[in-house]
Amino acid sequence: MGTIEAAPLPQPSRAEIRIEAVLAALADPVRLDIVRALAPRPDGIACGEVALTVSPSTRTHHLRTLREAGVISTIPLGTRKISQLRRADLDALFPGLLDGVLAAPH
Repeated sequence: MGTIEAAPLPQPSRAEIRIEAVLAALADPVRLDIVRALAPRPDGIACGEVALTVSPSTRTHHLRTLREAGVISTIPLGTRKISQLRRADLDALFPGLLDGVLAAPH
């Protein structure tokens, strides 16, 4: 039996992404760490593979906040959830924002 791909978890469409929500999501250091981990991985990574020093429930909260703001997309793949940075959408809506965030010292 092959792996069954499911639809992405609920997230805003490109037209629904708002700068206020994106900036609020990126304002947290843990969420910035997640974005930095996803940036070099265009195919995404499993949520549990992002190295964080927070509990699983806190990790879930931060991933959901990023997804609901339109910063990431999360797709269930078998028993895992693969998260991807929505770089194309964010670059189209807010040119230079991600590059600036990723280049900022941390």
